Amino acid sequence: MATEQSFQVRKLQLSDKGKGFIDLLRQLSVCDPISDEDFEARFQELSSHGDDHLICVIEDERQGKIVATGGLHLGKKIVEFLADHARSKGCYKVILDCSSENKAFYERCGFKEKEIQMVQYFV
Repeated sequence: MATEQSFQVRKLQLSDKGKGFIDLLRQLSVCDPISDEDFEARFQELSSHGDDHLICVIEDERQGKIVATGGLHLGKKIVEFLADHARSKGCYKVILDCSSENKAFYERCGFKEKEIQMVQYFV
């Protein structure tokens, strides 16, 4: 018997920290632990910018978890949602940083390699 899955694409909510949002970020990049207070402060800061700084998530409503790597279909849905939002706000381009391992996925989403990224860590 197949189980029906229920995925919702939506904006990030404060409660998403408890639904695995930080664990999801750790799959994509280096992400230090963050307290609930610091998460809320950052969330409020981003929220104060309205739709100029949009973070979207896909929630598996049956599990109450934030997911993104449940399959390429889900990842592609997030990328398309963000690109469509940027286009609707009049942006002329979207810039994406990713690891080499994820390059092929983003190329399938329509991104092209352009120049290089540089970083300097202090911690």
